[in-house]
Amino acid sequence: MLSTLLLQISCQYVVAGALLSAIGQASGTMIGEASGDMPTVSNNVPDVHPDIYSLWDYDQPAESEQRFRAALTTAAGDFRLELLTQIARTLGLRQRYAEAHQLLDEIEPQLRSAGPAPRLRYLLERGRTYRSAGEPATARPLFVSAWELGEKIGNEDLAIDALHMIAIVDGGERGIEWNLKALPLARAARDPRARRWAASLLNNLGWESRKLGRHEQALQYFRESVVAYEARGELGTIRIARWQVARTLRDLGRHDEALTALYQLETELATAKLTDGYVFEEIAENLEAQGKSAAARPYFAKALQELATDSSLARDEPQRLARLNEKSQIKPHAQ
Repeated sequence: MLSTLLLQISCQYVVAGALLSAIGQASGTMIGEASGDMPTVSNNVPDVHPDIYSLWDYDQPAESEQRFRAALTTAAGDFRLELLTQIARTLGLRQRYAEAHQLLDEIEPQLRSAGPAPRLRYLLERGRTYRSAGEPATARPLFVSAWELGEKIGNEDLAIDALHMIAIVDGGERGIEWNLKALPLARAARDPRARRWAASLLNNLGWESRKLGRHEQALQYFRESVVAYEARGELGTIRIARWQVARTLRDLGRHDEALTALYQLETELATAKLTDGYVFEEIAENLEAQGKSAAARPYFAKALQELATDSSLARDEPQRLARLNEKSQIKPHAQ
């Protein structure tokens, strides 16, 4: 099975699960004060240590934490603080929010004598921790500060990261506006890592459009995201984007087109000896919408088998699992 939270594709826009995750208690006052006299860098070179990214596997936060902790043994100064912020992020990804905040509390007083990179990462990870723990109003000003700091020091990658997090917190029309603000910045960025954000931003625009009922617009954004993910060359996220297109075709009642795309995904995954419950679920829902309940039933059953162990789905959408269970059952004939 493919791995689980596509991070550059933000978590509230993706359907959690195997396919869709291959592709996310300080007030902040001290940070704002400490950032006031920061040197400005305008060369658009990311102010980060390159090893930060090589140590990450967003599908495996526990393993990533081990790599970050191993790197701490030889790290010093700003890079050490950056590593600690990423350890906090691995904790947040595993819903260990109190531990993440505790670690960020330990980092915070050390930022007064630090450079811009750890300060920027601190703001992002403190904000992400609050947002993931269900406190978006507390998270938002941290993301705004991160965006402003990222722009000030010329860190295109993390500035766009902050913008996309503001879009997540605001959602709806405002979310679309923030994503549309970030998209041209990503497309015009000099930093290759920042340019990679275009695919995720298009995906997020698709999800916000879909949530607002603008399905034709959503379809356009998702199709653009397929092209953008293909440019990144990541098979897993390309499949995610194709799934998004199929899901939106179902919204538009274009079930035959959706099924053609989904059966192709099913075949590709099977060839790779992989399965994905969300692909099975989509096939089932399209068949059900066409009145083909008998054909849909085994797909509902396979989806239930795959997704019943998804703790986030059980927590956030128990009714969805209940539907899979109901639709996978053979109903007795009335006497």
